[in-house]
Amino acid sequence: MDLYLPIANLSVNALVIVLLGGGVGILSGMFGVGGGFLTTPLLIVYGIPPTVAAASAASQVTGASVSGVFAHVRRKGVDFKMGGVLVAGGVVGSFAGAGIFRLLQASGQIDTVIAVIYVLMLGSIGGLMGSESLQAIRVTRGAKPPKPRKRRHHPLVASLPGRTRFYASGLYISPLAPLLLGFFTGILTILLGVGGGFILVPAMLYLLGMGTQVVVGTSLFQTLFVTAAATMVHAMTTKAVDIVLAALLLLGSVVGAQIGARLASRVKPEYLRLALAVIVLLVAIRIGIGLGWRPDEIYSVELS
Repeated sequence: MDLYLPIANLSVNALVIVLLGGGVGILSGMFGVGGGFLTTPLLIVYGIPPTVAAASAASQVTGASVSGVFAHVRRKGVDFKMGGVLVAGGVVGSFAGAGIFRLLQASGQIDTVIAVIYVLMLGSIGGLMGSESLQAIRVTRGAKPPKPRKRRHHPLVASLPGRTRFYASGLYISPLAPLLLGFFTGILTILLGVGGGFILVPAMLYLLGMGTQVVVGTSLFQTLFVTAAATMVHAMTTKAVDIVLAALLLLGSVVGAQIGARLASRVKPEYLRLALAVIVLLVAIRIGIGLGWRPDEIYSVELS
């Protein structure tokens, strides 16, 4: 069934978009990731303009984060003080990212920049995930496990002034560190349409030194509010949010997440991470080929 997307200014098969959202939802349920970092590049591969894909994916991530936040709140897995600082930085970062977005739009380079960032980002994430998952598989087969890392924040974080206590996270650090981290995540949310959890979670663990019991919930709390703010900023400034596209994606991802959660219990986690790493690397390679591949005819006219 073909459906016209008013902002993207093209017709798409609605079933394909729902299935794409469902596929990302399955990955989200299986691997515990927001899926936003895959939604945008998959939409780009399908043919959606990168600007519309990034803006619409942010709104889809907002809807998909709601149930996760409530689940973590019920089990007291959210540090609201830390989350508030991250959200404040993320909202400011969203407005800064919108300025960068408009500058790139004016220069005509926004689509290329988004694609290049995704190739670099997905390539790095996929490589790291693949390396860690292979190491975990070797450990399950009898290899010696690596020494556990002591949980403490980075020396640069420790040197920042104005320390305060974040009791739920077990930290005594400057709020400037999570504020800057949220600011950077807000910029990424605007430019790439991602929740930022794939960067936020490791940064909270290894830079801030947060306790693992509140990391995921606090990350989802920040993602919910920052992606909502990013959607509003996009709607008011770049005018790139396609609500029809976002609704189709959300429909598929809600159903897919439930299926993925059931599948996850049947497969060993280290093999799940390896599978996700392979998927991420394949998407990065596909976008990279699209950047470098020159068509036989640069310009074409199609009559319908």
